[in-house]
Amino acid sequence: MLVAGAAIGPYALPLGKILTVLAGDRSDPQAATVLLNIRLPRVLAAALVGAALAAAGAAYQTTFRNPLVSPDILGVSAGAGFGAVLGILMGLPVLGIQALGFATGLLTVALVLGLTLALRGTGQVLVMVLCGIAIGALAGAGISLVKLLADPEQQLPAITFWLMGSLAGVKRADLVATLPALLIGIAPLLLLRWRIGLLAMGDDEARAMGIDATRLRLLVIACATLMTAAAVSMAGVIGWVGLMVPHMARLVTGPRFDRLLPAAALIGAGFMVLVDTAARTIALMEVPLGILTAVLGAPVFVWLLARGARPWSE
Repeated sequence: MLVAGAAIGPYALPLGKILTVLAGDRSDPQAATVLLNIRLPRVLAAALVGAALAAAGAAYQTTFRNPLVSPDILGVSAGAGFGAVLGILMGLPVLGIQALGFATGLLTVALVLGLTLALRGTGQVLVMVLCGIAIGALAGAGISLVKLLADPEQQLPAITFWLMGSLAGVKRADLVATLPALLIGIAPLLLLRWRIGLLAMGDDEARAMGIDATRLRLLVIACATLMTAAAVSMAGVIGWVGLMVPHMARLVTGPRFDRLLPAAALIGAGFMVLVDTAARTIALMEVPLGILTAVLGAPVFVWLLARGARPWSE
């Protein structure tokens, strides 16, 4: 998918041309500019965003023992979206918009966790999810307020297009700025994937195996939130990937999290590259990624339900 994404586009690049440019040949400056400055950063960004959202979705679903949980369950997508649209309203540069979106996404989840600890009710996981829904709704109201205050000629179209998801403006600097957060988020999940899989058995069973379920769950939430906030800050709000792709991966690997996590990341990366390639080629104007993921994700998810596949409970 990476090779196909780099080759396909309004300016087609044959495989031989891609290899020669990557080898250092600059005899065709137009091909080199398109590949190195436009096409390759965008393809790599799509792969990273897809892998991050899919891995975060698989981690959330296993941690909360709920197959319908997605990366935005704790309000991180809405929080990051609020920060980004606020940055657009303030006229910040692209890196400033991404940084503000990333910070507000993390702040949103920190607020959710703080409220959960303060309430200290029974069913702490349920309280956390409900707090996430409430804070996410509050962030959504903030987004609506910013859209109301934005300039309808310039800022409002930019905000609307960003909220639908796009990788059109991604540059190499964006990859360099986002990659550390994605690596910091995915590394603990990969290293502790066997222990995380025990959370699907329940807290009592996990403790019987010597696992501190509460501490491990908080670590998983922090890592998944970090990846989701980084992905949203770079690409906008993209739905369905974190919900649908883990189910697709379970059809291949089964419910074991140690196998599910890398499979979900790889499938998510390929899926997002496919969607982004379609977004910039199927029409004269670019189609927002959020629209395509919904168009593809909803029928696939309904098919999974109709198929009766319930690998998360096997």
